[in-house]
Amino acid sequence: MKPYRDDVTLAVTGASGAPYALSLIKALLEADRGVHLMISDAARVVLATESELQLPAAPKTIKEKLSHFLQVPTEKLYVYTKDNWMSPVASGSSSPRSMVVCPCSTGTLAAIRSGTSDNLIERAADVVLKERGKLILVPRETPFSTIHLENCYQLSLAGAVILPAMPGFYHNPQSVDDLIHFVVARILEQLGISQSLIAPWGYSQNTNVS
Repeated sequence: MKPYRDDVTLAVTGASGAPYALSLIKALLEADRGVHLMISDAARVVLATESELQLPAAPKTIKEKLSHFLQVPTEKLYVYTKDNWMSPVASGSSSPRSMVVCPCSTGTLAAIRSGTSDNLIERAADVVLKERGKLILVPRETPFSTIHLENCYQLSLAGAVILPAMPGFYHNPQSVDDLIHFVVARILEQLGISQSLIAPWGYSQNTNVS
C-alpha cells in the first residue's frame, strides 16, 4: 500500500463559499482522514471576508489557527504552499487517490481543464486525473458563462465530478449551517465517507419509512 492513498487532497480557492471549505475540513478530520490542504492567496482573502478567519501564508501557523477555529486535532492535517513541489500531492507515485477543490473558482476550473499545472493546486488536480483517481470540483459562481459550462463539460469527460455548491431544501433547513451541511454531505458521499450531517432522502424525521 502506497502512503497517503486513503487520505484526501483538499484545495481551497478564491470563489465565494469559504464556509463550505471549513465545514469540509472539520468533517474530514473528524472522520479520521488525512487531509492534504492547499489554500490559494485569493482563498485566504475570501476566508477573512466570509468567516473572519485570518490565515497567514505559513503552513505551521495555518494548522494552529485551523485547529483553534474548528476545534479539531490537526495531527492528520498537512498544509502545503503553492510552490511545494516536493509534497506528496505533486506526484502520482504518492498522492492521495481523491481530491476536492472546494470552493473551486472559475479560474482554477479553467487552469485544471487546460492542464497548465502552474501551481501545486493545479498540479495536484492534474495528478489525480492522470492517475484515474476521483477529482471533485465544487464551483461556486452564478450565472455560468458558456466558457464555464464548456470547462465543466470537458472536465466531466476527463473523469472529474462536477458538484456545484447548490444546496437543496427538501431537508427543511433551519439555518445557514444546514445549507452548508447539505453540500458538504454530498461531497463526503462522493468520497465514500459516512456522514451524519443530513439524513438521506426518504430517511428524514419527517418521512415515514416502513
